Amino acid sequence: MNSNGWLFISLIGVAVVLLPVLSIFFSLFKAPNENWEQIKQYMLTDYVVNSVLLVVSTGIFTVIVGVTLAWLIAAYDFPCKRFFQWALVLPLSIPPNIAAYTYSHMVGYTGVVQVTMRSTFDMNLNPKWFDIMSLPGAVFIFTLFLYPYVFMITRSFLERQSGSYIENAILLGRNHVSIFFRIVLPIAQPAIIGSLMLVIFEVISDYGVTSYFGIQTISTAIFQTWFGMYDVDSALRLAAWMMAGVIGLFIIERWLRNRRRYSSSTSKASPLIPKQLKGISAFIAVLFCATVFAFSFLIPVVQLLVWSTWTYQDVLTVAFVELTYNTLLVALMATVCIMFLSVVVANVCRIQGKAFSSVLSKVIASGYSIPGAIIAIGVLTFFIFLDDILAPFYSWIGMGEAPLVLSMSLVMVVVAYVVRFMATGYNAVEAGFEKMGTTYMEASRMLGYGMTRTFFKVDIPLMRGALVSGTILTFVEIMKELPMTLLLRPFNFETLATKTYQYASDERVIEASIPSLFIIAVSVCSVLLFYKLGKRLEK
Repeated sequence: MNSNGWLFISLIGVAVVLLPVLSIFFSLFKAPNENWEQIKQYMLTDYVVNSVLLVVSTGIFTVIVGVTLAWLIAAYDFPCKRFFQWALVLPLSIPPNIAAYTYSHMVGYTGVVQVTMRSTFDMNLNPKWFDIMSLPGAVFIFTLFLYPYVFMITRSFLERQSGSYIENAILLGRNHVSIFFRIVLPIAQPAIIGSLMLVIFEVISDYGVTSYFGIQTISTAIFQTWFGMYDVDSALRLAAWMMAGVIGLFIIERWLRNRRRYSSSTSKASPLIPKQLKGISAFIAVLFCATVFAFSFLIPVVQLLVWSTWTYQDVLTVAFVELTYNTLLVALMATVCIMFLSVVVANVCRIQGKAFSSVLSKVIASGYSIPGAIIAIGVLTFFIFLDDILAPFYSWIGMGEAPLVLSMSLVMVVVAYVVRFMATGYNAVEAGFEKMGTTYMEASRMLGYGMTRTFFKVDIPLMRGALVSGTILTFVEIMKELPMTLLLRPFNFETLATKTYQYASDERVIEASIPSLFIIAVSVCSVLLFYKLGKRLEK
C-alpha cells in the first residue's frame, strides 16, 4: 500500500466519525412535530436544570477530592503512599451505574447498613436519611467513581512541572497552605480544567445512574422519548441541542486553558521533591486516602463479592458464558478497528503538513467529547439512510422490500464504538509516534523502504508500548459502555453491561453482582497492567 492508500483509509475514518454527527446537526433544520412542542413546553426546563445541577455539583466535588489527593501524593511522603498511588486509581474500574446499584441496595431498608444498625446497635433511624436515590446521591456516586480522572492528570502535572515554582515560594517564606492556594492551584489549572471536562462529559452522557435514581436529565429524556414515546425525531432534536451544549463547553474549556497556560523560564522542568510527613500530619494523610479508597472501591467490591456467593449457582450458567462471549467479541472487534484506524491516521498525520494533521487529528478524536446517546442516534439515523439506499439491492437478492439489514446488525454497534472511543486509541498511538520522532522513518525511506514496509519493520517494534496501552484502555472503555449498547444492540443481543442494567432495573441487584464483578475484574487487571507498563516505559 502506497502513501495514497494510507491517506484514503484515513479519510474513510474521518468520514465514519463525521457523518453520524453531521446527521444530527441536519435534524435541526427539519420542522418539529407535536411531541417536541410538548417536551419544550412542559419538560425541557426540568431536564436542563437537573443536568446543570448534576454537572456543576459533581464537578465541584470531584475537583476538591481529586486535587487534594493529587497534592498529597505528589508533595508529601507518608506511610502506604506507594499503595495509594495506584489504589486510588482503581475506582475508575467500577462503572458508576454498578456503584449506584450497590450503594442503593446497601443503604436501603433491608440493606446491610440499616439492618446492622437495627439488629446490632438497636438504632431505629429515619429511613429517609439513607435515601441515596436522589440528585445528591447521584453526585455522591459520580464524585467517588470519577475523581480518579482529576487525581491522575493533576498528580502527573504536579510531579513533573511544579518543582521550581514551589521551591521559589518556599525560599520566599510561604507556608504550605499558602503555596497550595496561591501557587499550586493557579499553575495546575490547565490540568484541572482538562480532567474536569472528562468528568463533565461522563456525567452528561450517563444513563445508568440517572435512570436508576429516577433523575430527569437530557440523556434520560433522549431514551424516554425514543423508547417511551417512539419518537425518534424528537429524540434526535434533543440530542442536537445537547450536542450544541457540549460544543459550547468544549469552546469554554479551550478558552480557559489558553488563558491559564504557564511556561517555564528554563528549558528543563524541575520535578517536585516530596516532603516527609510525620506524626499527626502523616496519620491524617493516611486516614483521608484510606477513607476515599474504602468508599470508592473496597466497600462496593466486598459487598459484590458477598452477593456473588449467594447467587453464583443461578447466574453462572450457559447464558452467562454467552454474555461474556458477546461482550468480549464486540469489544475486541471495535478495539481492532479503532487501533487499525489510529495507526493509519497517526502515521499520515506525522507525514502530512502541520495544518492538515492538526485538523485530521482533532476530527478523528472528537467523538469522545460527544455523549454516547447522541452518537447512538446519529449512527442509527445514518444506517437507516444507508438501508434506504440499499433497499433495491436487498430486494434484488430476495431479502424483501426495504428490510433493515445494516441498522439491525452488530456492525452498527461496532461503528458507534469506533466513533465514541476513537480518541482513546488514537491519543496513545499519536503519543507513541511523537516520542519516537521521524528520524528512523526518514532513514528507512532513504534506504528505499516504502511507507507500509517502514511501518511494519521500523515503527511497530519501536512503539509496542503505545500500541498495547491504547489497546488496553480502548478495550476496557468499550466493555463498560452502556448507553450506546442499550440503544443500538440487535434484538436479543446482551452484553455484561446491559445484563447488569437489566438485573438492576428488575430489582434483582444481588444477581447483578456476578456480571458486575467480571467487568470490574477485567478493568482492574487492565488498570494494573497499564500502571506496570507505564512504569516500565518511564525507565
